[in-house]
Amino acid sequence: MVKIRLSRGGSKKNPFYHIVVADIRCKRDGRYIERLGFYNPNARGGEVPLRLDTERAQHWIQQGAQPTERVRQLLKQARREAATV
Repeated sequence: MVKIRLSRGGSKKNPFYHIVVADIRCKRDGRYIERLGFYNPNARGGEVPLRLDTERAQHWIQQGAQPTERVRQLLKQARREAATV
């Protein structure tokens, strides 16, 4: 089974997440199939907090990939931001 999930990066107490498509048998920060974007919860100033390729995410969902709950929320947020721009 394939999941769309967050892969953690960054340093201690300064998280940075890549949004990836990965097999559920792979480790959280391990091998992935495709990188769809990133999420920076600590974005300040002019930094971009979220960048996500919603078209590719929709493609993977149509192929049967299951987004995690947090990724589902980020997808909704990315669609809202794209609609307002």
